Amino acid sequence: MKALRLDGIHQPLVLQQVPTPTPGPNQVLIQLKAAALNHRDVWIQRGQYAGLRFPCILGSDGAGVISELGEGVDEALLHQAVLINPGQHWGENPRAQSKTFTILGLPEQGTFAEYIAVPVSQVCPLPAHLSFEQAAVLPLGGATAYRAIFTRAKLQAGERVLITGIGGGVALLGMQMAIASGAEVWVTSSSPAKLARAQQLGARGGVNYKEEKWVDDLLNQAGGAFDVIVDSAAGAGFNTLLDVAAPGGRLVFYGATQGNIPEVVARKIFWKQLSVLGSTMGTEQDFADMVRLVEEKQLVPIIDEVFPLAEGENAMRRMDNGEQFGKLVLRIDV
Repeated sequence: MKALRLDGIHQPLVLQQVPTPTPGPNQVLIQLKAAALNHRDVWIQRGQYAGLRFPCILGSDGAGVISELGEGVDEALLHQAVLINPGQHWGENPRAQSKTFTILGLPEQGTFAEYIAVPVSQVCPLPAHLSFEQAAVLPLGGATAYRAIFTRAKLQAGERVLITGIGGGVALLGMQMAIASGAEVWVTSSSPAKLARAQQLGARGGVNYKEEKWVDDLLNQAGGAFDVIVDSAAGAGFNTLLDVAAPGGRLVFYGATQGNIPEVVARKIFWKQLSVLGSTMGTEQDFADMVRLVEEKQLVPIIDEVFPLAEGENAMRRMDNGEQFGKLVLRIDV
């Protein structure tokens, strides 16, 4: 089969012929139709990820058709269109993943390939209203957004939500889910164009966080502070998020692209009775609940651009530049 292989740090993805995997017991072989990129793929390429192992096939998100069954798998699943849950071995504790938890694309073979073998427990039927490309957007970002907003922050209808850094896959999926669930959502970005796009998709408003008075402008727009704040940056801006949190608010972090928080003004947390929560990926139940929400609300994920598999390196560079609004997808033709 053809696959995009990464042979080392700072090396380009190269389309190569590699052995087609064989499904083991309780596994299925999926003929992939589409795969989506995540920042995780770029970080691995840069060498900024734990457990690096080369050569490797990147890609955590994928959708396709079951083409072969391993021993013990129901024959009725053959030729079914499916979505892949990239998280494996979460463990028995729903509050945090186990030490054996892994994500497709390292150390296991990823989805930037024509075929992939995965446990049958990690696939679910493709949402009927979505194309393969649209569905491939969901797995990693969708599970991450759902767990952060609903499992961790326990968002309720009518609450005021702030989602920072709109334009990335997790932020956009989170915005769509929160709006569909009856929340009032505001966003931030350094790009006026991304702010405008978000409002076209249902955000109540948004501000450019590089402007001097963005906090005042945001609070004026929203008519008050925020019950839930969803952020992937952390860094020096943490205390500003405390300023825009409502008493009893919940702040959820699923990343730290701006690095560690240099200093915390603790009194802002305890005096306002705030909850500061960490979140990453999701349980099997989070994934199932996310897919169910997408189906019930007929949500359609936002795609920035679709590339053929052979142009995967170009897609990686677009993601690295941070220009995208929505997910970058690879179309896989076998």
